[in-house]
Amino acid sequence: MSKPLSRYPAICIALVLFAANVSAESVQKPVVAGSFYPAEAVILARQVDKYLEDARPRQIDGEIVALISPHAGYEYSGPVAAYGYKAVSGRKYDTVVIIAPSHRLIFDGATVLEKDGYETPLGTVPIDVDFVKKLMRAEKVTVVSKPQAFDDEHSLEVQIPFLQRSLKDFKLVPVIIGRPDYNTCIGLTRGLVKVIKASGKSVLIVASTDLSHYYKYEDAVVKDQATISEIMNYDPRRFAGKIGERECELCGSAPVIVAMMAGRELGAEKICVLKYANSGDTAGDKSRVVGYGSIVIYKAEEAKMLTSAQKKELLGIARKTIESCVKGGKAPELKTDDPALAKEEGAFVTIHKDGELRGCIGNIIGRQPLYLTVRDMAIESSTADPRFPPVSPGELKDIKIEISVLSEPRRVGSAEEIRMGEHGVIVKSGYRSGVFLPQVATETGWSREEFLSNLCEHKAGLPADAWKDKKTELYVFTAQVFSE
Repeated sequence: MSKPLSRYPAICIALVLFAANVSAESVQKPVVAGSFYPAEAVILARQVDKYLEDARPRQIDGEIVALISPHAGYEYSGPVAAYGYKAVSGRKYDTVVIIAPSHRLIFDGATVLEKDGYETPLGTVPIDVDFVKKLMRAEKVTVVSKPQAFDDEHSLEVQIPFLQRSLKDFKLVPVIIGRPDYNTCIGLTRGLVKVIKASGKSVLIVASTDLSHYYKYEDAVVKDQATISEIMNYDPRRFAGKIGERECELCGSAPVIVAMMAGRELGAEKICVLKYANSGDTAGDKSRVVGYGSIVIYKAEEAKMLTSAQKKELLGIARKTIESCVKGGKAPELKTDDPALAKEEGAFVTIHKDGELRGCIGNIIGRQPLYLTVRDMAIESSTADPRFPPVSPGELKDIKIEISVLSEPRRVGSAEEIRMGEHGVIVKSGYRSGVFLPQVATETGWSREEFLSNLCEHKAGLPADAWKDKKTELYVFTAQVFSE
């Protein structure tokens, strides 16, 4: 973590910020316009707008607190960066904090640009001077004055034009981290969170980073997926360790760690990968590629409870599907005009007969509209649960259908965070995993230790006490459970 960042050629690029009226006396001039991105305003705007138009990110239902975005030349990383900026497009942020690595100047700590604005061909974005001053006062040791760090640095600047074409009426806080030291990350996070919470402002954090550099295409994909997987674990200390062990590779490790730390402190419990690609995908040469990822950290919206009518419709879909398939027919063709049932959500369908389990299969993560997930899981639970024979036509009148609609899982740091009867739990270690729905705790009366031991041993094929191992991952989710 303490090794200085090496220099990277012009495969990395700069982004640009929104136009605004600020004093011309203290404005940072662009340093990579014409090399990392077009220097002509009309051409630049057209290029960024085309990237944004082509991007099709997943809908993020909730407040996006941080964005991890690549910083290469637009030809290489622009199509990937656009996914993150499309996700925040139209949202209201008072201040955007860009945290970038230093590729040229080696120094300890982090530095903030002490000017009035940052200029790009698209105009000048005002700097949040008050935020900058408070951040420097809050972390006098970590945040140092190094104005020369901005004189030849592309990794911060390339984010700005995308912001200018995605957001309106925001101010900027440009931050560059020198040596990617873990203590620097802790100090900067502490200062950022303190200022953000005290300001009452809506703030977006942008962590600027590319992924692996100059591997062959296939090797880069493997390396980058390992890095992205660790980011998705949302454990900044573990992630820093993996970087130190060279299991993960990225040039902006410190900005990403700060985004993860700050995201947790600000209540953002979710991470979503919007897009991954490398320069072989975007520019064509697959002999030596650089990896790019567009990832958001966000606060998920509270799941809205389904109405009685919606629950009845889902139960009807499950019943109709099971009866059709058991009698030898095809799965029914379905459609709905209800947006709540068309939302992508995970669900389990459970079948009971005479009070005993007769089948239960589901998808934890929603990959298609909820009503179709219920249809497909009804088929699986009635015909493909390996613990039971398929449901027969003669049993149809005796079975009872139960549906569990699931929230997105989130990782917890310890078993103490699990609320028995409210949380379903996923245990994962290596390639082995298992899941218990929330109602398992209620139905069995198990203690937390009994619940987790049975989950490890009987569902995941792990030792009963594997949940106590620090390497074992625990995830929780909630469920809306209803039945016929």
